[in-house]
Amino acid sequence: MPPFLIRGSALTSRNGIAMLTDDISSTLDWTVPVLILKMSPTPVHHGALAVARVLGRQGVPVYGIVEDGCTPLAVSRYLTKAFIWDRRPSDSASFVKEMAAIAAQIGSRAIVIPMDDLSAVCVAENAVSLAEWFIVPPVRPQTPARLANKLCLSALCAELAIPTARTVAPKCFDEVKEFVQSSRFPVVVKASEQWHPVNHAFCTKVIETREELFSLCERYDYQSERILIQEHIPGEDWIVHGYYNSNANVSLTFTGRKTCGYPNGAGSTAMGLSVDNGTLRQQSETLLKAVDYSGIIDMDWRRDSRDGQYRLLDCNPRVGQNFRMFENEAGIDVVLAQYLDLSGQPLVTAPQVDNCLFIVESFYILAMLRRLTPLSGSREKIIRPSHQVMELAWWSSDDVVPFFVMIIRVLVRLISRSVGALLYSPLRSWLPGLFAADARTFAGPSVGPQPQSSGLKQR
Repeated sequence: MPPFLIRGSALTSRNGIAMLTDDISSTLDWTVPVLILKMSPTPVHHGALAVARVLGRQGVPVYGIVEDGCTPLAVSRYLTKAFIWDRRPSDSASFVKEMAAIAAQIGSRAIVIPMDDLSAVCVAENAVSLAEWFIVPPVRPQTPARLANKLCLSALCAELAIPTARTVAPKCFDEVKEFVQSSRFPVVVKASEQWHPVNHAFCTKVIETREELFSLCERYDYQSERILIQEHIPGEDWIVHGYYNSNANVSLTFTGRKTCGYPNGAGSTAMGLSVDNGTLRQQSETLLKAVDYSGIIDMDWRRDSRDGQYRLLDCNPRVGQNFRMFENEAGIDVVLAQYLDLSGQPLVTAPQVDNCLFIVESFYILAMLRRLTPLSGSREKIIRPSHQVMELAWWSSDDVVPFFVMIIRVLVRLISRSVGALLYSPLRSWLPGLFAADARTFAGPSVGPQPQSSGLKQR
């Protein structure tokens, strides 16, 4: 059986990597298969790869839904089989149908691990229909959608007296101007739901000036998509990852700091450090217990430098890409916790492992390059905090191919964007009709429900 790779204190070590002894690992059942479900178009996804590695090293049969056969996840040695969805299912009926087709090829009931908000929402809302083929956490059908929707989350925080950023969901441009009159810049613009990005281009963006905000909002279609504007909270970024089962009174919460993000200010974690924070743990568990949440959670908080309060920014009802930042001293992260719990095995409670430095190589390098660019607006140096253990998101000596596939795809994307930016202005002036017909050509893909039926292929 492959080694049980973790970081901890009472562990043996081989080649600089901590691991549980084989006799402890062999007492657990690793035969229940897992399906990694990702419905958003993000082929370069280190979180999905980490799930495959963590479980695959134990001998768990790991299956995954991918965009094509050349994603980092698809080429991992720890993926048993990849299923290619050409188009995402457009409604509940087609979603259940495609999931049933995958279940038939897996051959036995599998644990589903959603990797994005839309996947978590679809699984929860169709849990009864999926129960014949899949094992999912016992969460109420509408709870993930309520947490994933930024507007609903803001209302929930107000109801529970949990600090958050001042938020407005304008229904017209006049309400944007009203918000600006009582706000200071920068502000943050967010999509209400992750799978409906603003103008099909972004989910979260820091807006530096009033003119930039007005340019974005003046011609915005407020009837088709909801947009949120939040005050920008100055202070430290904190992260909470956890696993919960409200029916079995299972609670596992990890806390840490985001020390570098990409893009700066409102981006994904490029570097983070596990740091135990009892206040933040209690605040997070208060929210999750109030809604009887079950499953994996990924929360973003910010410690307001003005008053010291921790304010909730996002609450994602699924695995966070950076879950490998956290483990307890028994070697359990949130993915292993869910696997053991849903397969009917006990969890070992132990303190969090602190001072683990987690680095996403691609984001970290891009963040450094952006800070070196004169027009970036940020001259702040990236300083690595002191740490005892370091884990990289992409590089792994026992699974090297995904790392090189990631590099190739990131380079291709950067080159494509650079060429697209160079061509965008002249093409828009020469062929204005083309851009009027399809404003999304250079704005990025839409990740909302598609009108077409989905296509299922097998690698």
